[in-house]
Amino acid sequence: MFRFVYRLMLLVVAMALLASCGSAPQTGTDTTGGSPAASGSPAASAAPAASAAPAASGSPATSAAPAATTGGTTASGEPIPIGVAVAQTSNVALLGQEQVVGAQIAEEFFNERGGVNGRPIKLIFQDTSGDEAGAINAFQTLINNNQVVAIVGPTLSQQAFAADPIAEQAKVPVLAPSNTAKGIPQIGEYIARVSAPVAVVAPNAVKAALDANPNIKKVAVFFAQNDAFSKSETVTFQQAVTDTFKLDLVTVQQFQTTDTDFTAQVTNALAAQPDLVIISGLAADGGNLVKQLRDLGYKGQIVGGNGLNTANIFPVCGAQCDGILIAQAYSYETANEINNEFRAAYKAKQTKEPPQFSAQAFAGVQVVVEALRELDTTSPLSSLALADLRNQLNQQILKGSYETPLGKISFTPEGEINQEQFYVAQIKMDPDGTNGTFVFVK
Repeated sequence: MFRFVYRLMLLVVAMALLASCGSAPQTGTDTTGGSPAASGSPAASAAPAASAAPAASGSPATSAAPAATTGGTTASGEPIPIGVAVAQTSNVALLGQEQVVGAQIAEEFFNERGGVNGRPIKLIFQDTSGDEAGAINAFQTLINNNQVVAIVGPTLSQQAFAADPIAEQAKVPVLAPSNTAKGIPQIGEYIARVSAPVAVVAPNAVKAALDANPNIKKVAVFFAQNDAFSKSETVTFQQAVTDTFKLDLVTVQQFQTTDTDFTAQVTNALAAQPDLVIISGLAADGGNLVKQLRDLGYKGQIVGGNGLNTANIFPVCGAQCDGILIAQAYSYETANEINNEFRAAYKAKQTKEPPQFSAQAFAGVQVVVEALRELDTTSPLSSLALADLRNQLNQQILKGSYETPLGKISFTPEGEINQEQFYVAQIKMDPDGTNGTFVFVK
């Protein structure tokens, strides 16, 4: 009898152990959803659930935890997830792909220099495509699924007006790399930008056009009426034309960013015989508009807005891109150490000079990394729950000062960038129209 009872007890113990092993996965951390505020300290323990593969070329590996070193010692620990929500598809990808490259270079650059005090960062890319719905989906995924500490993005101001309120409600810091429309920092206290407002930058291109040709009197303006940034930018351009430089605004023509035929608008504008044409649109539509202006006989100066500020416009308008003036918030000739290193890294990967959109994306990631480093010295990140980390990171971002490829920048308490230097560049194309470059106007 005793032997039977003993064997029965062994069987019960064995079954209990098997049941315990089988139930273990149900107690693990769910990284595919749920409230980030209720998930403890993801920055210390939670690995991102997914990493979307960036579409741009020259991509360093982003799916594996990058090795970080401090003083030659390899760091350990989970990487810190930072979201990057930019357009990798749609007609806006001509801009977003440049941002992907800039962010990737930043990830590699800062991880090679110790990451965040010895702990690597990991960028989680989400494609916003070119509309508001894509940006909203990307932000929600980064905030709720990937549990990022901050987001760099989106590409368009119009997307920011739709998606930033989601981050604001979740109390997630956002660094806008290319949102220059009026009202972006005013969306909320967690929204800041490294992209100077159009009202500060754009008029410089009109001044450069007048410096080159003081006889300019009549100006025609084109803008994409379905894009929030273009609508904001054209207001700045029109005020500069009439109020600042006292020129004659002879016509204002509207189009859609999805348009490919601009014959009607160009015909109307040419009838007014403008000396200067100013375009606010995106790379694909803006490039096609430039081409059709030239094809239909316009020979005067063209000023492009920030949406045309990319080498990806070259294949669109070819040789007819030549001579376009575009105001710049970045110069690859900026003389500081970090720009020299960024410029060298970019040229090594892309075999050309870095554009503004890449530099601003790099600067956005840099601001997050340097703010994390500073915060970690006073409040160790591993001790903070995600909600606390996001909140304190936002405060640290706004009170910091940063030496970036854009030059020295800081932020107002509202999240607006303080930047000291701006530029104007002119596109110079080879005669056959296959290659071009941005040459800075002295």
